[in-house]
Amino acid sequence: MENEKDKTIKHVYKFGGGEAEGDRTMKQLLGGKGANLAEMSSIGLPVPAGFTISTEACYQYSSSKGEWPKGLKKEVRNGVDFIEKKMSTLFGDSEHPLLLSVRSGSAVSMPGMMDTVLNLGLNDRTVEALVRHTGNERFAYDSYRRFIDMFGNVVMKIPHEKFEHTIEDLKQKKGAKEDTDLDTSSLKELVNRYKAVYRKATGYMFPDDPYEQLEKAINAVFDSWESDRAIKYRRINHITGLLGTAVNVQAMVYGNMGDNCATGVCFTRNPSTGENKLYGEFLVNAQGEDVVAGIRTPQDIKALESLLPDAFNELLSMGKKLESHYGNMQDIEFTIQKKILYILQTRSGKRTGHAAIRIATEMAEEGLIDKKRAVKNLVEPTHLDQLLHPQIDDKNVDSASVIGKGLPASPGAAVGKVVFSSEKAEKAAADEEPVILVRIETSPEDIGGMSAAEGILTSRGGMTSHAAVVARGWGKPCVAGCSDIVINYETQSFTNGEITVKEGDWISIDGARGTVYEGKKEVVKPELDALYHKFMTWVDEFRDMKVRTNSDTPEDSKRALEFGAEGIGLCRTEHMFFGENRIRAIRRMIISNSLVERKEALEKLLPYQKKDFMEIFRVMDGLPVTIRLLDPPLHEFLPEEPEEIERVAKELNVRVFDFAQKVRSLREFNPMLGHRGCRLGITYPEITEMQTRAILEAAVTLKAEGFKVFPEIMIPLIGTSQEFRSQKLVIDKTASQVFDEMNDSIEYKVGTMIEIPRAALVADQIARDAEFFSFGTNDLTQMTFGYSRDDAGKFLGEYLDEGILQEDPFQVLDIEGVGQLVKMATEKGRKEKPSLKVGICGEHGGEPKSVTFCYNQGLDYVSCSPFRVPVARLAAAQAALE
Repeated sequence: MENEKDKTIKHVYKFGGGEAEGDRTMKQLLGGKGANLAEMSSIGLPVPAGFTISTEACYQYSSSKGEWPKGLKKEVRNGVDFIEKKMSTLFGDSEHPLLLSVRSGSAVSMPGMMDTVLNLGLNDRTVEALVRHTGNERFAYDSYRRFIDMFGNVVMKIPHEKFEHTIEDLKQKKGAKEDTDLDTSSLKELVNRYKAVYRKATGYMFPDDPYEQLEKAINAVFDSWESDRAIKYRRINHITGLLGTAVNVQAMVYGNMGDNCATGVCFTRNPSTGENKLYGEFLVNAQGEDVVAGIRTPQDIKALESLLPDAFNELLSMGKKLESHYGNMQDIEFTIQKKILYILQTRSGKRTGHAAIRIATEMAEEGLIDKKRAVKNLVEPTHLDQLLHPQIDDKNVDSASVIGKGLPASPGAAVGKVVFSSEKAEKAAADEEPVILVRIETSPEDIGGMSAAEGILTSRGGMTSHAAVVARGWGKPCVAGCSDIVINYETQSFTNGEITVKEGDWISIDGARGTVYEGKKEVVKPELDALYHKFMTWVDEFRDMKVRTNSDTPEDSKRALEFGAEGIGLCRTEHMFFGENRIRAIRRMIISNSLVERKEALEKLLPYQKKDFMEIFRVMDGLPVTIRLLDPPLHEFLPEEPEEIERVAKELNVRVFDFAQKVRSLREFNPMLGHRGCRLGITYPEITEMQTRAILEAAVTLKAEGFKVFPEIMIPLIGTSQEFRSQKLVIDKTASQVFDEMNDSIEYKVGTMIEIPRAALVADQIARDAEFFSFGTNDLTQMTFGYSRDDAGKFLGEYLDEGILQEDPFQVLDIEGVGQLVKMATEKGRKEKPSLKVGICGEHGGEPKSVTFCYNQGLDYVSCSPFRVPVARLAAAQAALE
């Protein structure tokens, strides 16, 4: 007996024929595909009737170890009844049989990650009924053999290669070049051969009960949510918090009934360039899986206009309607059955960074959307990351080095060693070796290697193949369908007939042009065009949180300004000590045995530091510059190897034995928690004095030259308010001396990095004296988790694989733990001092999710590396618009 609660739970939502029980707002429940099928039905598009089983049903199925929720079987039967009425067919009928497709569809698009079954409902009886109903015997048996193949592979896990070998053997026997060259009698023979493959692999006869087929197919889609490839895809793409996949059961329409039929995939605008022109591929007399599988090379969508003009014009019209309705570029799957167009799916299309910018700006200028929607929804922060990808330098390329030309599937340049398997790509990435993954065609099983590789090269497949779609989504360079090369997995090589490239050889690929080069090629940074700059002005209209940069050199500072930085949030002074003369001076300071000797050595460093600060202040004229005082332990400036120790001792004119002893005495068991940061300044206040003098002398000097300088001196590694006060006294005393000596002064701020958990706990005490906080989330993450950033790579991979962590905390801010310390310190600090300026300067400052969190906590700014500044600007604007 079902209890009353179970009876109220709805798991199945119908759509089609102008009716829909869902809409596009229900993606979490119906998945993206199911929600859009319902939406399209409701606005009158020709969508074959069907129903969607909810993600909640998948969750309950997984939680109960493969048992369907109560009532689901009855709801599925009712759903089939609905389709029968709408399509005027009957499931399993020997006169007018209804055939179904069963597809997955999660709330977040995961192309190719989960499973699909087509032509479900065929058996020896219904196939003959299909022959009588359509008058096309070849079509009926072609559909039957496809169904056995897909059902066997997807549902029963029979390797697809077993079916592929079978059809290849038969084609060779019949003298057929393509699948379409097999006649009806050959397809009947193939059906029997496929059944034999099925029985041999499973020990069972192929099921002829349509409802048994349907139940097993639904289970297979549910199960695919927990497949290794789907789990890996979600981990790589940081997809979390979803219940499971929905299941879409829909009446079949056929693109393989003859030459007046077709199937394809198209985008309402070019996903690589953003051009406002229908873009895609199709196959005549084929089913949808043929297009994305790369088994046959599809035709450009433009050719459809001459072959089936009415259907093409209707597709153009529906594309415009969908784009206008959704306010975004659409990725559409369609089938044409006897010249009648059906829309099977629409979703917002994956696109490159360059295309995203162009689509957003042009759709706004066309009046389809406003600027707010363009910024909030049409461009992702990662798209801007892609725009900064390097390109092959044409000046250093000659035609002789071109190995082959393929399709420009995903832009950007990649240089690496050739590998032919995902496993080797992943291993190479773990060893920090750049590789290009070379495959005949990729499949979802290759997802790990595709992620690990610098770029992807395939010899087969089109612009909508698995390799192309996944690479574009990730912004990873890809050349697809490069038929100029022949790949041989056995010899681990590929050749174009003249040049043979073996595993481990270097190649370069240009994903924007589809070109493959022999050897390592020079790459150049891309130029940001007028559309980019226009879009970023829109971004800044909606952004109210500042974005600064982490920069230690005038060159990086200039680059950051070009990317829109509004000051420097972290200037690491230790990076300025590694020039030849400077390193000698600081080493002299370290080995000094008295205060007098140390001050003499620091006097030699002072001009270098002052010069560095002047150069940076000049670049940042009118903008704040936060300078962190010396942070790392002193031993980092000393050599470790005996030969180096001997050489440096001679340079410093000291005894090798004495110098080696000094090196040993400074070594620490745990330097991250050792004599560093403010502890150095407290032990050796003369270091803080010298750095403060260099900063303020540079600032006052430039003030006299007409520059506007806003120095902010940041004390690192504070754990107590007493440590902060001790260092601030030294800074303020030195500042007073400098101002007296120079007969001028300048406003400056003194603040601290919050990077020790204790500092967050006593932030109110520190805020009494500090004028700003800047969260050093790199160290704060290390100390909160107790993970060494340098060593965590040994186990973080397993933590992510096993779900112990959802994301690498050194890449994405840990909101539950580290984030709570940020929240607490901000609240406690501002309660004590409402005017307290608060920012973040760890690399989390350029990661979109982390930026959103910082915005929600009311931080004044985020700071990140120059190349991540545009990403942070967009993430901050999108956070404000939310």
